[in-house]
Amino acid sequence: MRTQSSSHTKATKTKIPKFDAQLSLGEVAYWAIQKHVKKSTKYQDGVLADRNPENLHQMRVGMRRLRTAIDVFGPAIDLPDAAQRSNITKIARQLGKVRDLDVLQLWFQHYLSIVSTSTDEGVQIQHVLERLNKRRQKKFSQLPKLFKSKIYRQFVAAYGDWLKKPQFQSVAVMPVLDVVPDLLLPLLSQLFLHPGWLVATETLEGRVYPIVGMSMETLDQVFVQEGPDLHDLRKQMKRVRYQTEFFIPFFGQTYQAQTQGFRALQELLGVFQDEAVLSEFLVGELGIYWSDQLPSLAKLLQEERFRNWKKWQALQLKYLDPKFRRTLSRRVMSPSLEFMATGSQPN
Repeated sequence: MRTQSSSHTKATKTKIPKFDAQLSLGEVAYWAIQKHVKKSTKYQDGVLADRNPENLHQMRVGMRRLRTAIDVFGPAIDLPDAAQRSNITKIARQLGKVRDLDVLQLWFQHYLSIVSTSTDEGVQIQHVLERLNKRRQKKFSQLPKLFKSKIYRQFVAAYGDWLKKPQFQSVAVMPVLDVVPDLLLPLLSQLFLHPGWLVATETLEGRVYPIVGMSMETLDQVFVQEGPDLHDLRKQMKRVRYQTEFFIPFFGQTYQAQTQGFRALQELLGVFQDEAVLSEFLVGELGIYWSDQLPSLAKLLQEERFRNWKKWQALQLKYLDPKFRRTLSRRVMSPSLEFMATGSQPN
């Protein structure tokens, strides 16, 4: 059922000036979508100018956050076909192909800054970087076509029309504070039940704990066998982070600190994924025995992984603690209490 109440119409004329207990789910949904549509499109010229890779990164992040907003507020909004999640995914995937190569370029450039370019490894990395640059140029050449494509033009037009005259589902009139727990609790449940938490663990006296004291070689095997679970956990953590950040204005500082904790954990898992992407790229360029050609690089990556693994295990232990899980679940069940006490405002 579509609705368009007067309060929603008012929200289309200006940004929401203040977050208070009277806001409806639809008003908050409108604010979130408006914010991330703007971020998803304002970097287009900067991307095409190709002077700063941050423009592409920010546009891709905007697309991801917009996609998350649709996931969060799906029960409250009624979007046209061209604005649906699937189209955002297609656009973001094209941006991601170039962004992934940008990240590799930056990594190899950093590595060249700490090794001598006259060494065998330095010369080899320079050759790899040259081939990477050519691949990146080829992928980047597709972006002007993307921005002129029918799918992108319809995407921009669809959101422009929706923001002028938004359509909502009937649940949009509900006070946002009443439904925040219903939106966040299922998300936390999916996170807590993810198999990635069980990577390299053991059960002692009925509790699950990380296995300590593993060697570098054993850890390498863990990533070969269970790396995909950690990668998928990173994606789930990113969804949790983005979705919980939408509701920071309705909670206090404790909740906000927790969202920062989600971000830190996502970024740590992202380091493992970056290493996997880098290794996969080198296999494609130099073969499965690339580490024999770049022994210093291989050693550096192994040592960094080992150090980061210890950081991960500390967080893994925290998230496996049932008391922590219950505390976090209770925290999202009472937004109004913290909100009324702090008077939080949006960023």
